[in-house]
Amino acid sequence: MATSPTKAVQPVEAVWKPDNLPPFPAVALKALNLMAGTDTSLLDLCNLIRCDPAFSAAVLKIANSPLVAFSKHITSVLQASMLLGFQRLRSLVITVGLKAYLKDPFSPILQSCWRHSVACAMVAERTASRIGFDRDFAYTAGIMHDIGRIAMAATMPQAYARVVETGADRPHDLLQTEWELCGIDHCQAGRALVAAWNLPEAFLEVTSSHHEPGPRAGGIASILRPSCLLADSLGFAVIQYREPRSYDDVLIEFPEAARSHFPTDGKDLACEIDREIMVIESA
Repeated sequence: MATSPTKAVQPVEAVWKPDNLPPFPAVALKALNLMAGTDTSLLDLCNLIRCDPAFSAAVLKIANSPLVAFSKHITSVLQASMLLGFQRLRSLVITVGLKAYLKDPFSPILQSCWRHSVACAMVAERTASRIGFDRDFAYTAGIMHDIGRIAMAATMPQAYARVVETGADRPHDLLQTEWELCGIDHCQAGRALVAAWNLPEAFLEVTSSHHEPGPRAGGIASILRPSCLLADSLGFAVIQYREPRSYDDVLIEFPEAARSHFPTDGKDLACEIDREIMVIESA
């Protein structure tokens, strides 16, 4: 079967200016930096949320949604924090923080970035729980892995719209197109933001190595790459690839212990992810 010719990339003037980025919400940054998981950390995080009306409302709305499914109505952030626990609360706050960072209404590209990040997070969490990785960190890594792309789309929207329009044959080819049109790729942009926001070192790997193939990727990055690919195959892609991979094809890249716990039909998983996204979007 003949393939469509690759579009010529026409460089445009674009400058990566991270200083022009709005700050990431303080509550979410605090959650990212509270990695120890002690009781004191939980109390600190809870108190920080209670001081922010928007975060408090979002956490309570999600805590009372079918997504969490507590048996009783949750009426306070303290109650939610005790029932959710530190790690789950932290993941929830970071997810709400990313949504707040994108602002409403989302542009179509930023909405695609958001949906892809949540889909990747859900797939990474499911995978981690089966292979002995920290499932909450895997979820957080999935939420944060594309923060560089989100920042690029926010600060240079016209240039990044050209990236999306140009497309790519495979995900790794996208990085070259970003360099040509934006002067930086989203992995390097993400790494720069992790350093600028003084986040834990683990997020350097999360943001910069999630497209590394095979043995070059280690730790959490080793499950982020297939999680990204699976999110794309389920319909949560930012870029329309000229050689898209099927759900069954991507599943082969997951460890066998995790692979058997994914639905046989990708449509079931896509619906599950879509429901979670809609709950968070409405918060």
